[in-house]
Amino acid sequence: MQNKKNLLGYSLESLKDFFTDIGEQSYRAKQVLKWIHQKGVLDFSEMTDLNKDLRNKLNNHAFIKPPQIEEEFISNEGTKKYLLKLDSGSMIEMVIIPEGKRRTLCISSQAGCALACTFCATGAQGFDQNLNSSEIIGQLWLANFNKKNNKLITNVVFMGMGEPLLNFDAVIESAKIMKDQLGYGLSRKRITISTAGIVPNIKKLNNYVDVSLAISLHASNDVLRDEIVPINKKYPIEKLLNACQDYLGKENKRKHVTIEYILIKNVNDSLEDAKGLVKLLSKLPCKINLIPFNSFNGSNYERPCNKTINDFKSFLINKGFIATLRTTRGDGVDAACGQLVGNLTKSIKGKKLISHKTI
Repeated sequence: MQNKKNLLGYSLESLKDFFTDIGEQSYRAKQVLKWIHQKGVLDFSEMTDLNKDLRNKLNNHAFIKPPQIEEEFISNEGTKKYLLKLDSGSMIEMVIIPEGKRRTLCISSQAGCALACTFCATGAQGFDQNLNSSEIIGQLWLANFNKKNNKLITNVVFMGMGEPLLNFDAVIESAKIMKDQLGYGLSRKRITISTAGIVPNIKKLNNYVDVSLAISLHASNDVLRDEIVPINKKYPIEKLLNACQDYLGKENKRKHVTIEYILIKNVNDSLEDAKGLVKLLSKLPCKINLIPFNSFNGSNYERPCNKTINDFKSFLINKGFIATLRTTRGDGVDAACGQLVGNLTKSIKGKKLISHKTI
């Protein structure tokens, strides 16, 4: 497949350019986008509204290929975790979380992560590579089409392995396909990009794609955040929150950002921490998603007791904030928030591959 293009990760705009480059009419892009992302077709020969000559030409110039599923794990409550192999040999994971009619896909944008947040198993593993747009959107394609009669994904969260805004171009290209009515037709509210705080790219995001924004905050002051989210040393909280205000826009085009806050016993779970959070976020339209810490090998952190968690949540609500508590899902298969790490290895063709896990 050398020099051939993997069209799976091409947005409508990119597909139009591709068809122009090979001497074809750009309107063909709409047809191919629908075949791939609405009908789940990977074989050009099955695209029956394309003439035979064009199908042969496409076979000479391109292919359509998602990542390869190596293993599937299902937890007791129905959360599914998929171990995926990339062409490079790296392994990643995606997680499907069912909840009533809602089916959320937690998607990875990198293999590993360079940010080294102390509460996250993926960060402890280090960074391997950025995913290309075909490998990112390929996770959504697999979730919808790897089996017949799959229930379609309703929501996508870039909360898997890696920092999405450090793989900006590929993430944006993928989000465009997710939103396109000829692709997956997901609204802005159903696509969330979560970032630890890459301030310049939060500011850039406005100019490229309209999605929901989540911030991995986890502390109410720079001293603590420097320790548990090291990127804060480069982009401290004040700059981060100013970037969030800019993203919301002066006319409040977007109603709020989501603040993610992992509660860690005796680290950031006291009422003083809650008071600091209230003061810090008083002027930012936001909702707060509280996430009890999920343990992983090598970490000394612990989950707070239920009373501490509920007291923290109640304090925020009493101060007028919308605060929700994320239900732990998938911990039975190491697919819960913060657990996605390479503790699962698999040997393929003599090479030891490491599973980088995803939520």
